Amino acid sequence: MKGRLIAACLLAVLTAGCGLRAGADSANTLHFVGPEDPKTFQPVIDGFQAKHPGVKVDYSQIPFDTLNSTLQQRLAAGDDGIDVYTVDQPRVSALAARGFLADLSDWKDRVKQAALPAQYEVNEHRGKLWSVPIWTSDQFLFYNKTLLKKAGVEPPSSDPAKRWTWEQTAEAGRKAQERGGAQWALIPEQIEQYYQLQSLPESLGGGSGVTGPDMLTPALTTDGWIKAMTWYRDLFAQGLAPRGVGSFQTSPLFAEGKVAFLAGGPWNVGTLAENKDVDWGVAPYPYFAGGKQVTPTGSWSWGINPASKKQRLARAFLEYAALDPEGNLLTTKATTVIPANRAAFERYLPTLEALGGDNSAGVSTIMTYDADHTAVARPRSVGYIQFEDIMTKTFADIRNGADPRARLTQATQQVTTAWDRLR
Repeated sequence: MKGRLIAACLLAVLTAGCGLRAGADSANTLHFVGPEDPKTFQPVIDGFQAKHPGVKVDYSQIPFDTLNSTLQQRLAAGDDGIDVYTVDQPRVSALAARGFLADLSDWKDRVKQAALPAQYEVNEHRGKLWSVPIWTSDQFLFYNKTLLKKAGVEPPSSDPAKRWTWEQTAEAGRKAQERGGAQWALIPEQIEQYYQLQSLPESLGGGSGVTGPDMLTPALTTDGWIKAMTWYRDLFAQGLAPRGVGSFQTSPLFAEGKVAFLAGGPWNVGTLAENKDVDWGVAPYPYFAGGKQVTPTGSWSWGINPASKKQRLARAFLEYAALDPEGNLLTTKATTVIPANRAAFERYLPTLEALGGDNSAGVSTIMTYDADHTAVARPRSVGYIQFEDIMTKTFADIRNGADPRARLTQATQQVTTAWDRLR
């Protein structure tokens, strides 16, 4: 009788909320791995453990730079010491293709219904669902009110219907340099990263740079890519943006009052809210004149190790963190990241917008609009890891003056060679 009761409780976990108690699984400690500081996930861990007395989630932090190599080494060896792990969304296809993710396809309808539009497909590979979205992202145009006022430039509106173009933004930034005392006109926060720069050719109709039925064909020499990368090169050649500054080293320059415009992520809202020395505002992320409005998106999902001996417990944890708005909100409690669950997203945005007071007015409207209309995720390809590495070097060379057409042609050859090994 007792055995049947325990079995019934386990079967009911995902549908009736029956707690997973000590003794209900052969081992009631769930091993969770990711790159974040342990403080980030403690709220969601505490929330899950409160709902399931006797169950413990043991989180281990692995630095981002070594996370993927460490995971692949351990997962390839069939290591069952990892139950749940964080998945950088563009890597879902590669991990699924190698058999490193448990199939979650029976959750397809639930995830589609719960997640923001752009947050579902990034978790699919060959028609199956392999991970669940936890966070999402967007990009804003942050501006320095003081520098623009000195230059006589009217600040951009926070209304998505009045979104500025990149050409408009660069010209306003130039005026802020000439007349307002700005050191730099316009800086992308992730200055050489595909996550942010993908939006440039996408806006001009150049595509993601990846195509084909198997998403293993580079498409980097389209007119859109060449035009976008020419504009990007000129941004630095004309002294509007700095050379020699790395990604994420750019937002401190804005915080120091040296930059008129920063194209950056919503995490900057929290950082700038604590900065009393800069008067700033936020506007929608720009697009090219005559082009499509495109905003970067994507973040982290969570998946289950197929070798885990605690599949039910792992699923219960994912369900709480991704499909339950309460749990998904708790993943964002200790940091300014955006929940991917639609209900959690809608509850979270007013909190984010309130951080900066009048300076962050419009954040909720911008993010809601972008999530439904302009968000474009990075391409799903088993070769994304190689592609991203090559593109980072390509962007760096173009930024430093390389001819865009020639360098994109070289990148095409490099990607083709790298992907030949995957076919």
